[in-house]
Amino acid sequence: MRKGFTRRPKVETPAANHEKNYITPGGIERLKDELNFLLTKDRPAVVEVVAWAAGNGDRSENADYQYSKRRLRQIDGRVRFLRKRIEAAEVVDPEAPRTGQRATRAFFGATVRYANAAGAERVVSIVGTDEVNLDRNHISWASPLGRAFMRAAEDDEVVLHAPGGTETLTVLEVRYERICVEPFHVPPEPDVSTGRPEKVSPVERTSVD
Repeated sequence: MRKGFTRRPKVETPAANHEKNYITPGGIERLKDELNFLLTKDRPAVVEVVAWAAGNGDRSENADYQYSKRRLRQIDGRVRFLRKRIEAAEVVDPEAPRTGQRATRAFFGATVRYANAAGAERVVSIVGTDEVNLDRNHISWASPLGRAFMRAAEDDEVVLHAPGGTETLTVLEVRYERICVEPFHVPPEPDVSTGRPEKVSPVERTSVD
């Protein structure tokens, strides 16, 4: 271990200083899949309901119409967001060949095994802000922990500045491998009148099957 070598992350927040949206191949596919679903499936279906509901009397008293219009605004807002994120995307493949420090130090796409002062070990993968998934131990490169690991190598000690306090961590291993981002899943179809997913009772499900 390189005794006395302790990295302290810079104070500035990377996300605020960079316009590019760093993301893994799996992450960009997830965004594209969601955008495609919204444009080709979800939005056309809601537009159809809006048109149908508009012909059913007083719009101010029409729950279907009011809900569908709100839903349409939500979809359009999400579409604008996704388009901006995809346009700004800088795709970084963790499996791409690396040489020199790029292969031994932690940068975007690295998987880091580390230990805290008590010796408890944990493994995290550094991903984009649109890919964070704590259940999969995927952390953002712009998070306090992600910033602390940037440029760190095996046996380095890094200082984590988090809301709960300051902690010194020891990097045990830095590696680059495929990061499996959870794919986009089509959400359950909502009940237009309430906006809540339809629930089918066991009796109804049996009769339908």
